[in-house]
Amino acid sequence: MGPMHEDDLFDERPPSKSQRKREAHALQGLGENLVALTPSQLARLPLPDDLRAAIEEARRLRQRGARKRQMQYIGKLMRQLDDPEALQAAYRRIVAPGEVETRRLHRLERWRNRLLEEGDAALGEWLAEHPDTDRQHLRQLVRAALKERQRQQPPKKARELFRYLRSFVEEA
Repeated sequence: MGPMHEDDLFDERPPSKSQRKREAHALQGLGENLVALTPSQLARLPLPDDLRAAIEEARRLRQRGARKRQMQYIGKLMRQLDDPEALQAAYRRIVAPGEVETRRLHRLERWRNRLLEEGDAALGEWLAEHPDTDRQHLRQLVRAALKERQRQQPPKKARELFRYLRSFVEEA
């Protein structure tokens, strides 16, 4: 291997023109999505005052050319933001608030299934992540849910186990 140069460690070339264009188009699209939000949704976003005013102005404009120029101005303001990723994340939380909750519930379902199928191995992992869990109560719930499953009864105890697991995740 030849001698290392400083540029090998720190590649500080500016982004390519096409990369800058892709980023600008993405921000322009986000700007158009912001204009489409309801006023109450828009109020929940962390926007600089000039950007908020530009978005409100774009809503009032009806002429196609004027609106297009205003959208380009919004795109320019978006490119000047310090942290456009934070705005993108806030936008996603407003548009799809159930997404995070759904992922959390799926994770809890996986835990419940692991506790029922893997037994003590999964129990040990759960207790490592949630040390304040009542071990004895959790074991009782798992045993009752397994017995219920063997008898092919409605999953009353499995639901109770799920609710117990959820109580720990909501506290965190």
